[in-house]
Amino acid sequence: MTTHALLQAFKASKPAFGAWITLPGVLNARAVAQASPYLSWVMIDCEHGLTSLQPGAAESIQAITGLGPNAPSALVRIPATGFSNSTSWQIKYALDAGARGVLVPMVSTAEKAREIVADSYFPPGGRRGFGSPFTHGVWSIDAAQYIKSANDNVVIMIQIETKEGVQNVDAIAAVDGIDCLFIGPYDLSLCLGYPPPSPDPHPDVEIVIQDILKATHKAGKKCAIYCSSGKQALKRAEEGFDIINATSDIGAMSESVAANLTAAVGGESGAAAFRY
Repeated sequence: MTTHALLQAFKASKPAFGAWITLPGVLNARAVAQASPYLSWVMIDCEHGLTSLQPGAAESIQAITGLGPNAPSALVRIPATGFSNSTSWQIKYALDAGARGVLVPMVSTAEKAREIVADSYFPPGGRRGFGSPFTHGVWSIDAAQYIKSANDNVVIMIQIETKEGVQNVDAIAAVDGIDCLFIGPYDLSLCLGYPPPSPDPHPDVEIVIQDILKATHKAGKKCAIYCSSGKQALKRAEEGFDIINATSDIGAMSESVAANLTAAVGGESGAAAFRY
């Protein structure tokens, strides 16, 4: 079986840092996945990013796992939110593509969390169907081995980013099979009536974030959060978050282009001479 860096980080009780993939294409996915030895996972974002579930996510996962034993775990955020009836087939598409984990946005109730677990597990633990001729090959095992091992190796993640989700966080965290509660600070801020983080959340939202972290750990689950910089990610690791996004493809690219061009013109003080 191919390596699962995220699960290895879980077992070592170390923070698992990751990166968000918003741009489509196998070359982009592969470039991000091999960018750092500190990368435990990458999230292929099919909700707000430009990668389709099929064949986009499947092709990106192939490109990432093709890097070999040091590849980060390829995860997929599906487009459908917890308010939708479409999460079932989208989870199936993501896992059939060979994803090591799936992230469902805006999950607000324990009932929906149980439904997500059922859709992610093969029987008898769930109701996921088997039929893809590709999935087990992505994991470098045969079909029988995949069916036997998938339930123990697929990471099931749900996002807490609504007011109702905050109110139900204890019940959601207690659902068997949910591995991780992932805090989406942008939608969480908006749903609570605050502006999005810039770059940090409003102090009132920060209190809620810390409450979610405590509730998640109390239930014995992993807690994740989206950060937009390495500096922010370090702070969250020190606070005890288990899974932390540190950057995104488009964010890192834009920041690097801006920083290098600013340096090329001699910094802000010399920039005026190069404006047209």
